[in-house]
Amino acid sequence: MRFLPEEEQRRLLAACFARSELTLEELWMRYFALGGSLSLLELDAYLNGLVVLPRVDRDMLAHAVNERLDEVTGPARAPYSHTVQDAKPLHGPLKALVDLLEGAHRAPPERLPAVVAEAGRALDLKIGVYLADYDQRTLVPLRPDAAGLDIETTVGGDVFRRAGTVTRDGTLWTVLLDGVERLGVLEIVPAGGADPDDPALREQCRWLAALLGHLVTVTTQYGDGLDRRRRHRRRESAAELLWQSLPPLTGATESVVVGVSVQPVYDLCGTVFDYALSEERAQLAMFDAGARTRGANTAVLTALAAYRAARHAGASLGEQFAAVGAELDGIPDAPAVGGVLAELDLGTGVLRLLGAGQPAPLVVRDGEVVPVAEPTATRFGAPHPPTRLRLEPGDLLTFCSRGVTETPDAAGEPFGRARITEQLGRDAGELPPEIARRLTRAVLAHGGGGFRQDAGVLVARWTAR
Repeated sequence: MRFLPEEEQRRLLAACFARSELTLEELWMRYFALGGSLSLLELDAYLNGLVVLPRVDRDMLAHAVNERLDEVTGPARAPYSHTVQDAKPLHGPLKALVDLLEGAHRAPPERLPAVVAEAGRALDLKIGVYLADYDQRTLVPLRPDAAGLDIETTVGGDVFRRAGTVTRDGTLWTVLLDGVERLGVLEIVPAGGADPDDPALREQCRWLAALLGHLVTVTTQYGDGLDRRRRHRRRESAAELLWQSLPPLTGATESVVVGVSVQPVYDLCGTVFDYALSEERAQLAMFDAGARTRGANTAVLTALAAYRAARHAGASLGEQFAAVGAELDGIPDAPAVGGVLAELDLGTGVLRLLGAGQPAPLVVRDGEVVPVAEPTATRFGAPHPPTRLRLEPGDLLTFCSRGVTETPDAAGEPFGRARITEQLGRDAGELPPEIARRLTRAVLAHGGGGFRQDAGVLVARWTAR
């Protein structure tokens, strides 16, 4: 295969980018969606001839520009690193990229396993895809003849829990991520006796898993084929409405990681959560109606919408608190909605809290609970001075719905804050989404396998800059 000189490719690509009408940020977003990992600054430096890039990154940039040129201008396109005579790569990582992109274009979700298999053949890999069910108990195979994997007891489950990569008996297992959210795992078997511990192979598989994670999420938004595989029974209509209103169960920046678990996933009724992350702060919220009624469903969705509307408008924490109260006051005979609103300054670790009718959040530091003042308000409404405390790097901030603390065992003893604290201390070294998952699993076991109330857990770890 003959390749275009690097500088010539860069010059022509920069010229095509200038005609594409894309901003630098828009080009970076398209490049990132294709699986690129360079920063915005590195991309800018390359276009200005200040740095050189690997061939695969140059070609992803060319592909991103060409997609835009196809939309607005027509045939004049940015050159790839290979010559026109060898326009489509025949093997290797770039062919795997092309196979994934071409195969997923206008493909329904259920076709993804075949698309992944084709991409795997370009890398001499046999790839099995497993997605976590909504209970996060089982990894469900997308291949019909494969068996599911228990998350607690199998190698694949261990990889999912730790969001890592391991090799076992000639097979490489790696977590399937959409950004930072765990979707499942990939089971990868190299062909021809290749070493699964080869660093280059592991890097290619990490890249493939990241791109595939994006494709799983995107295709699930316009089709039910993959979503149905993750469900074990019908989700009630109230729960369906709540789930469609919630953000992903994991969110992260360089300074903070947020993980959430809410149960029961098929009958969720009266508990919702929300978060918004930026360079400067993390904004967190949980609303809990306690009761499992249609009125509770309406009330918590109203609280969530009011909170988001105020937050999007730039309202202060106190104004958000008041906005939620004003909306809830407009619902006749609505059940009482408790909750917590929080803002964490990611530069200083200063945390500000406002709560209503809900126990104070837990802050766990080195396995010990840091005292947090209980909220004085019994309902959302007129703002009052927030509770303030300063977190230390590594601290866990945990919101729990009443269903977590109040779920009783067979003898009627509630799960209680002492067990929550013990569980958080034991799992403090895990990822926040895993900490939240294990806590709701412990509540389920304590309650004998069922929930009388929704059990919602939101865990945030401040890591500082």
